[in-house]
Amino acid sequence: MIQVPTPPHFDETNPFHKIERKDIMTVTEKKTLCMNPGPIAFEKDVLDAFAHEGISHVDPYFIDVFLAQDGQPLVVTGSGTLGWDMVASNLLEAGDDVLVINTGRRFIPSFLLCLPYLMTYLGYFGDHFGDCLTQYGATVTHLRSPVVGSRPSVADLTKTLSTTQFKAVTITHVDTSTGVLASVADYTAAIRAAQPHALVIVDSVCALGGEELRMKAWDVDVVLTGSQKCLGVPAGLSILVIRPRALKVHEKLSAAKPKYYCDWTNWLAIMKNYEARRPSYFATPAVNHVLALHKCTKDLATFHLLPKVYARGVSLAGGLHKDIKTEYFRIGHMGPSTRRADHAIQTVAAIEAALIECGYAIPAPGQAVQGLKAALKGKIPLEAGGVSKVVGN
Repeated sequence: MIQVPTPPHFDETNPFHKIERKDIMTVTEKKTLCMNPGPIAFEKDVLDAFAHEGISHVDPYFIDVFLAQDGQPLVVTGSGTLGWDMVASNLLEAGDDVLVINTGRRFIPSFLLCLPYLMTYLGYFGDHFGDCLTQYGATVTHLRSPVVGSRPSVADLTKTLSTTQFKAVTITHVDTSTGVLASVADYTAAIRAAQPHALVIVDSVCALGGEELRMKAWDVDVVLTGSQKCLGVPAGLSILVIRPRALKVHEKLSAAKPKYYCDWTNWLAIMKNYEARRPSYFATPAVNHVLALHKCTKDLATFHLLPKVYARGVSLAGGLHKDIKTEYFRIGHMGPSTRRADHAIQTVAAIEAALIECGYAIPAPGQAVQGLKAALKGKIPLEAGGVSKVVGN
């Protein structure tokens, strides 16, 4: 977490602030460098896929990415948030109890200690997933972590599972707002031990492709994600993989709940036809997004990248929590930026330049960049002028 105090002075009338920041453009592409947690910088061959002639299909490489050989993929035009609506409308009925494992905590401002009913909460995406489920009539219970930046313990989960029979349990794989990584394997094992028939639903929008996920081995029922994070495709696709237990629940509810675009019954037929290479239509797909996704998932599976990513580990920063958002900011480090030293160097240089613009006194300007170059020397290529170089060489 990067602590940034309130700047002593910031002159919004300074014309320098309106000048295009060429110093933070990449060396080779000469475009603005995007280092937020998503959308991210994209591979050239992924963007090239958008120029392909229009076709429609479901990608067989999805199965390798999710490690769910018995899973049914759904690829639908929309954002990752659409996955919440699909889960709620296809798997839940009014009154169903749902447990949301929330990587946040109850936060009570000191001046509101006498008014406990005004408590606010931390755990951004768990909170909003819970809000979505509530809109569909579910009775939502939140299991929250004791402090910001931590996660609920397995013991606390087991205790909560002993109090109520839950229809489903949701897990936010990585909460972008805090960077907390949920222990999906441990949580799922505890859920199966206590309530073997509960549906385990994982929101992996910020994790899939960057953190380990084994749907079948861990017995996860549904995983939902978006295209714009670790998968490295421009925003526009809501992606789900659904395993047999969840499909059976859906089949029982499909006729009882009115829905249309979100109805898995409509989409499952389309997906299976695409897999069989049969023409089919329900709603116009984001064809070129699917082609770009094909490229990304094929690369992940073909070059066995996922085990290498898991072995190295992934670190994500936060920056959304309303109660602490002024204390830190987020830097995204995914996709092609993970092997571009110049992206990291330019990011650090941009932070230093921004602090100077805001009136901070930097004791040794440039020292952070030099330190980063020294740390990366001989390890990560520095691409400049189309020629791959190594930092320090």
